[in-house]
Amino acid sequence: MNHTDQDRTERELAEALAALAGGVRTAPDAYRTARGEWLRRERRRRLVLAVLITVVFALATLIGLWVLNEAPADPGVIFSGLPGAQVDTR
Repeated sequence: MNHTDQDRTERELAEALAALAGGVRTAPDAYRTARGEWLRRERRRRLVLAVLITVVFALATLIGLWVLNEAPADPGVIFSGLPGAQVDTR
């Protein structure tokens, strides 16, 4: 392989790459429009999901507070006396 073969190979490769690059086209407007719509739908989905999570959390908190509010205020007796002692249930 001599010097002229390398020059010829480089020239042919450069021509082939230039022809290939010339065939590449920019993205059409339809692609940009579809991508924009997809991004808007994705943002909307995320917003709906965030609102849904917030509503569920708020409802769970309110239900928990309501249940705690309905509990009796006086302390209950867990046990009294010694083991085996009789408990008066009158």
